Amino acid sequence: MLPEAPEGVPTGVHIGAESDIEAVGLWLTEYRASPQTRRAYRREAERLLLWLGEQGLRLKEVRREHLDAFEAFLGDPRPREAWIGPPRSRRSPEWRPLRGPLSPASRRQVLVILQGLFAWLVEAGWVAHNPFRLMRDKRRRLDNRQTSIERYLERPLWAWFWAWLNRPPVEPATPRQRFEWQRRRFVFGFAYLLAPRIAEISGARMGDFRRREGRWWWEVIGKGSKRAVIPVPPDMLDLLGDWRAQLGLPPEPLPEEDEPLLRSLDGRRGLGDNRLYRLIRESFAAGAEALEAQGDPLGARQLRRATPHWLRHTALTHQAQAGVELRYLAATARHARLDTTARYLHAEAEEWHRQQARHGLNADSLSQGRADESDELGKASVYHGQGRADEPGE
Repeated sequence: MLPEAPEGVPTGVHIGAESDIEAVGLWLTEYRASPQTRRAYRREAERLLLWLGEQGLRLKEVRREHLDAFEAFLGDPRPREAWIGPPRSRRSPEWRPLRGPLSPASRRQVLVILQGLFAWLVEAGWVAHNPFRLMRDKRRRLDNRQTSIERYLERPLWAWFWAWLNRPPVEPATPRQRFEWQRRRFVFGFAYLLAPRIAEISGARMGDFRRREGRWWWEVIGKGSKRAVIPVPPDMLDLLGDWRAQLGLPPEPLPEEDEPLLRSLDGRRGLGDNRLYRLIRESFAAGAEALEAQGDPLGARQLRRATPHWLRHTALTHQAQAGVELRYLAATARHARLDTTARYLHAEAEEWHRQQARHGLNADSLSQGRADESDELGKASVYHGQGRADEPGE
């Protein structure tokens, strides 16, 4: 006779868990090689478990209708005081699982993560079925790939923000104010020029910048513990030199320098992910206030919405707009698939918009459209005529 499973544990289980929390913990260990992914997945699984606890449900009892209820909850968590709060240590009585209601895109990402959790739990024998498989509009709702990247700062807004970041502190400035100013410049310049993820910024070391045959490169261990080497442009070297001067170091790092690239106020200790995240969000918020005071509420709204990951999107989008080839853009982004990188290419959308502008409600726009069309046909005729003249036998 088979030994009985602990109370509440499904029969035919292939993992050593005795509770939902333990089962989810074992799923999370599958991502131990990707700490950033593991933290993100833990956050979403934890929110689900807390919500299920409020409903008196266990993972094995989740049905199709519960998915809609949970998604609606994420968009409007109630009671707010029980679920929403500022960043706090988990040991603090003020800790809450949410910072605020999640956007539709964020809720879609949560469902993508939880779909993977349930698929794993089914294989582990912990639950009998995956309720996500019953979603009729599953492809539309769970395919989190976009045709293009929208969460980035357009060039004029980025240009204003970078100029604002570069304004030195008002004199007489304290040493702390100068330090924080240089650190903030360096963080945003690094994020814009090399398109790192936030964990890659906080985890970077001085010796990760290396010179080989007269060229500088940044070595990084990224998502999935994959090593990459990224070209360092001249502006990044200048920023690095300014930051090292602030720390009392010579302009160029040595390969054996294993100290943190970013430093806390003591100039020695590194900066963690959470502190770096807050630094970036606080800078966006301060920039938004300054821009709003200048009479640009739309730009200010964009800056308030921006998160640290927007910097990576901004960097890659602007590189694409500057004409960086797709293969090099993919190498900088460290994407496994070119179609992921292609989302940063907006040229076709711009051309579509330009041609659509020919369609108007008055004769002037119609005439301009015909003039544009004639110009295009003329260019095509010249090109076609040259091509035919060069063809053999013509």
